[in-house]
Amino acid sequence: MSEITVRALTEDEWETYRTLRLEALQESPDAFVADHDTEAAEPEEFWRARMGRSDRLVAESGGEGVGVVSIGAAEGNRPETAGQLFGLWVRPDWRGRSVAASLVRESARIAEGKGLTQLFYWVGSDNGRAVAFASSFGFRPTDDRRPMRVNNGNGDDEQEIALVLALGEDRG
Repeated sequence: MSEITVRALTEDEWETYRTLRLEALQESPDAFVADHDTEAAEPEEFWRARMGRSDRLVAESGGEGVGVVSIGAAEGNRPETAGQLFGLWVRPDWRGRSVAASLVRESARIAEGKGLTQLFYWVGSDNGRAVAFASSFGFRPTDDRRPMRVNNGNGDDEQEIALVLALGEDRG
C-alpha cells in the first residue's frame, strides 16, 4: 500500500484545493451544500479568498491528491477556542485505506497547535457510519442539532448532530 501523507495547503496552492473540491462536488453532490457548476465558474480570487478563511489539508499518495478536509471557526455560540472540521472527502478508490483517518488525525493536531481546545464535526444523525467513524477518534455527541444543510433527495427532514472532540492533554 502506498504511503499517505497529509499536509496543509498554502494560499498559493489554491488550484490543488480547487481541483479536489470540484471533484468532491461532482462525485458526491449530496454530501455538500455547494454546487459543482457554481463553484467551477468562480474566478481565482474566490479560491484564494477561500484559502485564507480556513485551513485546507490535502492527503496525498505519490504526489497525487486523494482526499481533502478543512478546519475553520466553529459555528454558533461556541468559544473562540473551538474549531470545526468540514468538507471531508476522499476519492472513492482510496476509501477504506485510512485516508480519512489520516486527515482527521492531522486536523486535530493542527487545531491543537493553534490553541483550539475543541473541534466540532457535523454529521447526519442517521449516518451511522459517519458517527461511528468520528467516535473512533474520540468525537462525542452533543445536544446540538440542526436541519440537514444538504438535500438528501428523500424529502425527509433529517437532522445533523454536532460531535465534539476535546483537544489537549485533558480530554475530559
